[in-house]
Amino acid sequence: MEYDLGPGAARLRERLRALVAEHVPVDYLGAFTPDPADLDVAQRFCRTLADEGLLCMAWPEEFGGSGASLWEQTVVREEMWAAHEPRGAQYMGVNWVGPTIMRHGTAAQQAQHLPPIARGEVIWCQGFSEPGSGSDLASLRTAARPERDGDGAGGRAWRVHGQKIWTSYATMAQWCFLLARTTTGGRKQAGLTIFLVPMDAPGIEVRPIDCMMGPHHLNEVFFDGVRVTEADVLGTVDDGWSVVQEVLAFERVGIARYARCERLLQAAPEVLGGAWADLPPELHGRWARLLVHARRARLLAYRVVSRQGTGQVSPVDSAAYRIAVTKLDQDSAEVLMEIIAQAALTGADGEYYRREVEDHARYSVSATVASGSIEMQRILLSRALLAASSAPTSTSRGTA
Repeated sequence: MEYDLGPGAARLRERLRALVAEHVPVDYLGAFTPDPADLDVAQRFCRTLADEGLLCMAWPEEFGGSGASLWEQTVVREEMWAAHEPRGAQYMGVNWVGPTIMRHGTAAQQAQHLPPIARGEVIWCQGFSEPGSGSDLASLRTAARPERDGDGAGGRAWRVHGQKIWTSYATMAQWCFLLARTTTGGRKQAGLTIFLVPMDAPGIEVRPIDCMMGPHHLNEVFFDGVRVTEADVLGTVDDGWSVVQEVLAFERVGIARYARCERLLQAAPEVLGGAWADLPPELHGRWARLLVHARRARLLAYRVVSRQGTGQVSPVDSAAYRIAVTKLDQDSAEVLMEIIAQAALTGADGEYYRREVEDHARYSVSATVASGSIEMQRILLSRALLAASSAPTSTSRGTA
């Protein structure tokens, strides 16, 4: 399986790496640390990327992009994740919030939301998971109840009541991509609606959840009578589930975790120097196998990207990629932790590499459940394979 990223891919990588080297501190480990300066680095760097026309390269020009190819945007995605994502939470707006608003938003919503995303000025969070409704998202109970008097201009209005959980970036986000139930009865996937809700709206409370990954990653968000109107609805009332399926497919492939895994694996021999040869042969073998697995995950991601270009993103392909990259995350973390435990790392480079590996290991713990649990991805993939194997095949007389 071969994919051509285009003649400018290598030059684009060099340009991105030069910008990272110029604007991102050498010991940077991401925006979501206890130090507010790290978030400031990410916000400034996003504006730099936007000024260089690199933040939303693949967006159409009318929405603030450069009309670049999806492959060029993939190069940006890979380089950013390999460098501990100096875009911070902006990847959500770039990879799936913005494109979803392009496809399903009104002209007013596009004018309101897309320019700030393209300039790197706004952070979004995702109001999906709930206590008891994580992997089974369609069973959510956050409800948008209609107001009798509507919005006062002949349109509908609702009051949102409920709770979301595991909401990354809720403490810093200005907007929430919220999924709520507007109709009960019938299939649980029916009657769901997406609302675009400002996080400073009256009735919203955010409670951070302490975790090993540090601040900003996990939060509870409570909605106590938050008022929304038809102007806040993305797509069609009661038909939010069809949009969610598209969103999840974009989200799962939008994080190029394989790029970071591959970079950390490739760096090990150089960082360890002479100590690399002293590692057990069995550990060398596992390290080599994981480099192969990293490239396999990359190819699975590229298959989804190629189908994005035709507008036919398959949830099955996204599930296959998600399974592969989750296993890669966790298996590479295990091997890398063994490597740094068995070799003495010295100097600033060695100390930073140790911190990188430990950070990667912490994140790998959450990979099993983030963006849909790996168990649910396996169920989705299994169902698709069973359906394909049991589908009737047509035969023509006179053919073998």
